[in-house]
Amino acid sequence: MPSRVPTVRQRRLGAELRRLREGQGLTADEVADRLRWSSSKVSRMETAKIGARVSDVRLLLELYRLDESHLGEILALAQVADRKGWWADYRSDLSESYEAYIALEDEADMVFCFEGALVPGLCQTEEYAREVLMGAKVYATIPPTQIDRGVEVRLRRQELLTQAEPLDLSVVLDESVLLRCVGDHEIMRRQIAHLIELAELPNVEIRLLPLEVPHQLVVSESIVLLKFTPAYDVTFPDVAHIEGINSVQHLDEAVTYTYRLVWENLASQALGFEESMERFLRIADTRWGA
Repeated sequence: MPSRVPTVRQRRLGAELRRLREGQGLTADEVADRLRWSSSKVSRMETAKIGARVSDVRLLLELYRLDESHLGEILALAQVADRKGWWADYRSDLSESYEAYIALEDEADMVFCFEGALVPGLCQTEEYAREVLMGAKVYATIPPTQIDRGVEVRLRRQELLTQAEPLDLSVVLDESVLLRCVGDHEIMRRQIAHLIELAELPNVEIRLLPLEVPHQLVVSESIVLLKFTPAYDVTFPDVAHIEGINSVQHLDEAVTYTYRLVWENLASQALGFEESMERFLRIADTRWGA
Protein backbone atom coordinates (compact mmCIF):
# COMPACT_ATOMS: atom_id res chain seq x y z
CA MET A 1 0.00 0.00 0.00
CA PRO A 2 1.69 3.29 -1.04
CA SER A 3 2.05 6.13 1.39
CA ARG A 4 -0.43 8.96 1.06
CA VAL A 5 2.51 11.36 0.95
CA PRO A 6 5.83 10.15 -0.54
CA THR A 7 8.99 10.40 1.54
CA VAL A 8 12.07 12.21 0.28
CA ARG A 9 13.64 8.80 -0.37
CA GLN A 10 10.74 7.85 -2.63
CA ARG A 11 10.86 11.20 -4.41
CA ARG A 12 14.63 10.93 -4.87
CA LEU A 13 14.20 7.49 -6.42
CA GLY A 14 11.38 8.55 -8.73
CA ALA A 15 13.21 11.66 -9.94
CA GLU A 16 16.37 9.64 -10.61
CA LEU A 17 14.46 6.99 -12.57
CA ARG A 18 12.98 9.73 -14.73
CA ARG A 19 16.40 11.36 -15.24
CA LEU A 20 17.91 8.04 -16.28
CA ARG A 21 15.06 7.31 -18.71
CA GLU A 22 15.33 10.71 -20.33
CA GLY A 23 19.12 10.29 -20.50
CA GLN A 24 18.53 7.25 -22.68
CA GLY A 25 16.15 9.22 -24.91
CA LEU A 26 13.24 6.95 -24.03
CA THR A 27 9.61 7.89 -23.45
CA ALA A 28 7.51 6.33 -20.69
CA ASP A 29 5.50 4.54 -23.37
CA GLU A 30 8.65 3.02 -24.91
CA VAL A 31 9.86 1.78 -21.51
CA ALA A 32 6.43 0.30 -20.78
CA ASP A 33 6.41 -1.52 -24.14
CA ARG A 34 9.84 -3.03 -23.60
CA LEU A 35 9.03 -4.24 -20.09
CA ARG A 36 5.42 -5.13 -20.87
CA TRP A 37 4.15 -2.71 -18.26
CA SER A 38 1.47 -0.06 -18.46
CA SER A 39 2.59 3.49 -19.21
CA SER A 40 0.88 4.64 -16.03
CA LYS A 41 3.07 2.32 -13.96
CA VAL A 42 6.22 3.95 -15.29
CA SER A 43 4.79 7.43 -14.74
CA ARG A 44 3.53 6.71 -11.23
CA MET A 45 6.88 5.20 -10.19
CA GLU A 46 8.70 8.30 -11.43
CA THR A 47 6.35 10.65 -9.57
CA ALA A 48 6.40 8.47 -6.41
CA LYS A 49 2.65 7.97 -6.65
CA ILE A 50 3.25 4.25 -6.09
CA GLY A 51 6.04 2.38 -4.38
CA ALA A 52 8.77 0.92 -6.59
CA ARG A 53 9.69 -2.70 -5.95
CA VAL A 54 13.41 -3.43 -6.00
CA SER A 55 12.89 -6.05 -8.71
CA ASP A 56 11.14 -3.49 -10.93
CA VAL A 57 13.86 -0.91 -10.31
CA ARG A 58 16.50 -3.47 -11.28
CA LEU A 59 14.71 -4.11 -14.60
CA LEU A 60 14.63 -0.38 -15.30
CA LEU A 61 18.31 0.06 -14.47
CA GLU A 62 19.29 -2.83 -16.71
CA LEU A 63 17.25 -1.29 -19.51
CA TYR A 64 18.99 2.05 -18.95
CA ARG A 65 22.41 0.29 -19.02
CA LEU A 66 23.54 1.82 -15.77
CA ASP A 67 27.14 1.29 -14.66
CA GLU A 68 27.66 -1.03 -11.70
CA SER A 69 28.67 1.58 -9.13
CA HIS A 70 25.65 3.82 -9.69
CA LEU A 71 23.38 0.79 -10.07
CA GLY A 72 24.34 -0.36 -6.57
CA GLU A 73 23.52 3.05 -5.09
CA ILE A 74 20.11 3.24 -6.77
CA LEU A 75 19.20 -0.29 -5.70
CA ALA A 76 20.21 0.59 -2.12
CA LEU A 77 17.94 3.64 -2.34
CA ALA A 78 15.11 1.46 -3.66
CA GLN A 79 15.51 -0.89 -0.69
CA VAL A 80 15.03 1.91 1.85
CA ALA A 81 12.58 4.03 -0.15
CA ASP A 82 9.44 2.29 1.06
CA ARG A 83 10.45 2.33 4.70
CA LYS A 84 7.50 3.77 6.61
CA GLY A 85 8.02 7.08 8.37
CA TRP A 86 7.16 7.36 12.08
CA TRP A 87 4.42 9.89 11.25
CA ALA A 88 2.38 7.21 9.48
CA ASP A 89 1.12 6.15 12.92
CA TYR A 90 -0.48 9.61 13.27
CA ARG A 91 -1.86 9.82 9.73
CA SER A 92 -5.51 10.10 10.81
CA ASP A 93 -4.62 13.22 12.81
CA LEU A 94 -2.53 14.98 10.14
CA SER A 95 -3.57 17.06 7.17
CA GLU A 96 -1.95 16.00 3.91
CA SER A 97 0.06 19.26 3.74
CA TYR A 98 1.38 18.79 7.29
CA GLU A 99 2.30 15.19 6.60
CA ALA A 100 4.12 16.28 3.44
CA TYR A 101 6.07 18.84 5.44
CA ILE A 102 7.03 16.33 8.15
CA ALA A 103 8.25 13.91 5.47
CA LEU A 104 10.51 16.64 4.07
CA GLU A 105 11.73 17.90 7.44
CA ASP A 106 12.55 14.38 8.61
CA GLU A 107 15.16 13.91 5.86
CA ALA A 108 16.47 17.47 5.58
CA ASP A 109 20.04 18.20 6.59
CA MET A 110 19.63 21.93 7.20
CA VAL A 111 16.62 24.08 8.00
CA PHE A 112 16.55 27.88 7.84
CA CYS A 113 13.50 29.47 9.44
CA PHE A 114 12.05 32.94 9.82
CA GLU A 115 9.08 33.26 12.15
CA GLY A 116 7.11 36.43 12.75
CA ALA A 117 4.05 35.06 14.55
CA LEU A 118 4.86 32.04 16.72
CA VAL A 119 7.84 30.12 18.04
CA PRO A 120 8.73 27.51 15.38
CA GLY A 121 7.36 24.02 16.02
CA LEU A 122 10.85 22.53 16.41
CA CYS A 123 11.48 24.94 19.29
CA GLN A 124 8.17 24.89 21.16
CA THR A 125 7.72 23.59 24.68
CA GLU A 126 4.96 21.06 25.23
CA GLU A 127 2.78 23.68 26.97
CA TYR A 128 3.28 26.29 24.26
CA ALA A 129 2.56 23.72 21.53
CA ARG A 130 -0.66 22.68 23.25
CA GLU A 131 -1.87 26.30 23.42
CA VAL A 132 -1.08 26.82 19.73
CA LEU A 133 -2.93 23.68 18.69
CA MET A 134 -5.92 24.53 20.85
CA GLY A 135 -6.19 27.80 18.94
CA ALA A 136 -7.54 25.83 15.99
CA LYS A 137 -10.76 25.36 17.99
CA VAL A 138 -11.69 28.86 16.85
CA TYR A 139 -12.52 27.52 13.38
CA ALA A 140 -12.77 23.74 13.81
CA THR A 141 -14.17 21.14 16.21
CA ILE A 142 -11.16 19.31 17.62
CA PRO A 143 -11.48 16.63 20.33
CA PRO A 144 -8.95 16.68 23.21
CA THR A 145 -7.41 13.39 22.07
CA GLN A 146 -6.51 14.96 18.73
CA ILE A 147 -4.83 17.86 20.54
CA ASP A 148 -2.84 15.34 22.58
CA ARG A 149 -1.73 13.51 19.42
CA GLY A 150 -0.83 16.79 17.77
CA VAL A 151 1.44 17.64 20.70
CA GLU A 152 3.01 14.17 20.47
CA VAL A 153 3.78 14.75 16.80
CA ARG A 154 5.40 18.10 17.55
CA LEU A 155 7.60 16.57 20.25
CA ARG A 156 8.56 13.68 17.96
CA ARG A 157 9.65 16.17 15.32
CA GLN A 158 11.93 17.85 17.85
CA GLU A 159 13.96 14.67 18.25
CA LEU A 160 15.70 15.69 15.00
CA LEU A 161 17.67 18.26 17.00
CA THR A 162 19.20 15.78 19.44
CA GLN A 163 19.54 12.56 17.44
CA ALA A 164 22.94 11.00 16.62
CA GLU A 165 23.27 13.02 13.39
CA PRO A 166 21.18 16.05 14.30
CA LEU A 167 19.45 18.48 12.02
CA ASP A 168 21.19 21.84 11.64
CA LEU A 169 18.64 24.55 12.47
CA SER A 170 19.05 28.30 12.00
CA VAL A 171 16.18 30.49 13.22
CA VAL A 172 15.55 34.21 12.86
CA LEU A 173 12.81 35.10 15.31
CA ASP A 174 10.96 38.40 15.12
CA GLU A 175 10.91 40.04 18.55
CA SER A 176 7.12 40.35 18.41
CA VAL A 177 6.89 36.55 18.78
CA LEU A 178 8.24 36.78 22.32
CA LEU A 179 6.03 39.75 23.19
CA ARG A 180 2.84 37.94 22.17
CA CYS A 181 1.26 35.98 25.01
CA VAL A 182 0.51 32.36 24.18
CA GLY A 183 -1.18 30.71 27.15
CA ASP A 184 -0.04 32.70 30.16
CA HIS A 185 3.04 34.39 31.64
CA GLU A 186 4.45 31.16 33.06
CA ILE A 187 4.22 29.41 29.69
CA MET A 188 6.02 32.32 28.04
CA ARG A 189 8.79 32.31 30.65
CA ARG A 190 9.37 28.59 30.17
CA GLN A 191 9.27 28.96 26.41
CA ILE A 192 11.95 31.65 26.44
CA ALA A 193 14.09 29.56 28.79
CA HIS A 194 13.73 26.63 26.39
CA LEU A 195 14.85 28.78 23.45
CA ILE A 196 17.96 29.76 25.37
CA GLU A 197 18.71 26.10 26.13
CA LEU A 198 18.25 25.12 22.49
CA ALA A 199 20.53 27.93 21.32
CA GLU A 200 23.34 26.32 23.34
CA LEU A 201 23.24 23.22 21.12
CA PRO A 202 26.07 23.20 18.54
CA ASN A 203 23.64 22.48 15.69
CA VAL A 204 21.09 25.18 16.62
CA GLU A 205 21.29 28.92 16.00
CA ILE A 206 18.50 31.20 17.25
CA ARG A 207 18.78 34.96 16.75
CA LEU A 208 16.36 37.79 17.37
CA LEU A 209 15.22 40.38 14.85
CA PRO A 210 14.59 43.44 17.07
CA LEU A 211 11.60 45.68 16.55
CA GLU A 212 13.61 48.91 16.80
CA VAL A 213 15.86 48.08 13.83
CA PRO A 214 14.67 49.72 10.56
CA HIS A 215 13.47 46.77 8.50
CA GLN A 216 14.64 46.78 4.91
CA LEU A 217 12.11 44.05 4.24
CA VAL A 218 8.82 43.50 6.07
CA VAL A 219 7.76 39.86 5.82
CA SER A 220 4.37 38.68 7.01
CA GLU A 221 4.90 35.03 6.08
CA SER A 222 6.57 32.28 8.07
CA ILE A 223 9.39 30.96 5.89
CA VAL A 224 11.12 27.60 6.19
CA LEU A 225 13.92 26.60 3.81
CA LEU A 226 14.93 22.95 3.79
CA LYS A 227 18.23 21.80 2.32
CA PHE A 228 19.18 18.22 1.44
CA THR A 229 22.63 16.81 0.82
CA PRO A 230 23.04 14.21 -1.96
CA ALA A 231 22.24 10.65 -0.88
CA TYR A 232 22.74 7.43 -2.83
CA ASP A 233 24.35 9.52 -5.60
CA VAL A 234 21.03 11.36 -6.03
CA THR A 235 20.41 15.04 -5.34
CA PHE A 236 17.15 16.52 -4.08
CA PRO A 237 16.23 20.17 -4.57
CA ASP A 238 15.91 22.75 -1.82
CA VAL A 239 12.34 23.30 -0.65
CA ALA A 240 10.72 26.55 0.45
CA HIS A 241 7.81 25.98 2.84
CA ILE A 242 5.57 28.99 3.40
CA GLU A 243 3.45 28.43 6.46
CA GLY A 244 0.01 29.79 7.28
CA ILE A 245 -3.54 28.53 7.61
CA ASN A 246 -2.93 27.08 4.14
CA SER A 247 0.71 26.00 3.76
CA VAL A 248 2.50 25.99 0.41
CA GLN A 249 5.68 24.20 -0.68
CA HIS A 250 7.90 25.27 -3.58
CA LEU A 251 10.58 23.13 -5.23
CA ASP A 252 11.19 25.46 -8.17
CA GLU A 253 14.82 26.61 -8.01
CA ALA A 254 14.03 30.24 -8.85
CA VAL A 255 11.37 30.43 -6.11
CA THR A 256 13.51 28.78 -3.43
CA TYR A 257 16.42 31.05 -4.34
CA THR A 258 14.19 34.11 -3.90
CA TYR A 259 13.14 32.98 -0.43
CA ARG A 260 16.77 32.24 0.44
CA LEU A 261 17.64 35.86 -0.41
CA VAL A 262 14.74 37.03 1.77
CA TRP A 263 15.93 34.89 4.69
CA GLU A 264 19.53 36.09 4.31
CA ASN A 265 18.35 39.71 4.36
CA LEU A 266 16.40 39.14 7.58
CA ALA A 267 19.33 37.23 9.11
CA SER A 268 21.69 40.11 8.30
CA GLN A 269 19.54 42.45 10.42
CA ALA A 270 19.21 40.07 13.38
CA LEU A 271 21.19 40.41 16.59
CA GLY A 272 24.20 38.20 17.25
CA PHE A 273 24.05 35.24 19.61
CA GLU A 274 25.04 37.04 22.83
CA GLU A 275 22.82 40.05 22.15
CA SER A 276 19.90 37.77 21.27
CA MET A 277 20.24 35.81 24.50
CA GLU A 278 20.45 39.02 26.53
CA ARG A 279 17.28 40.28 24.85
CA PHE A 280 15.53 36.96 25.54
CA LEU A 281 16.34 37.27 29.25
CA ARG A 282 15.26 40.90 29.33
CA ILE A 283 11.89 40.10 27.74
CA ALA A 284 11.33 37.21 30.15
CA ASP A 285 12.04 39.54 33.06
CA THR A 286 10.28 42.75 32.03
CA ARG A 287 7.41 41.37 29.95
CA TRP A 288 6.60 38.08 31.67
CA GLY A 289 7.85 38.74 35.21
CA ALA A 290 10.61 36.12 35.50
